[in-house]
Amino acid sequence: MSDEQGRTFRDAWIAGVNKHYPGEPKPGYIAPWADTPDWERACAAAVYRQVHDFIVATDGSTAKLTREQKGRFVALCWIGQIHRHFADPRPAYVADWADMPEWQRETDADIFERIENAVAPRTA
Repeated sequence: MSDEQGRTFRDAWIAGVNKHYPGEPKPGYIAPWADTPDWERACAAAVYRQVHDFIVATDGSTAKLTREQKGRFVALCWIGQIHRHFADPRPAYVADWADMPEWQRETDADIFERIENAVAPRTA
């Protein structure tokens, strides 16, 4: 199940990058699952589960959150995973919400909503 969840997260990331990134995204941003490093796969699966569990724990009340709140949640979960995998991560990997580029904030909100749409039928 973890691999499937990670793939869903990655697919939502790629879709968001393709939608929101200004210009041509870096190849690593849109690399398919098979070309994604193991650490990034693990992060994707973990953050998917965190978002999923948050939605379930609120019985779907996350639908009342703003897009920004949803995106911030994804971003914080991702930062936690980065710290788990890297002792001294690149600053861009752990940037605070206000310091993230707009395309990345929008992509994180899209990821939350993608997971929310998948979970919503089970919480209804």
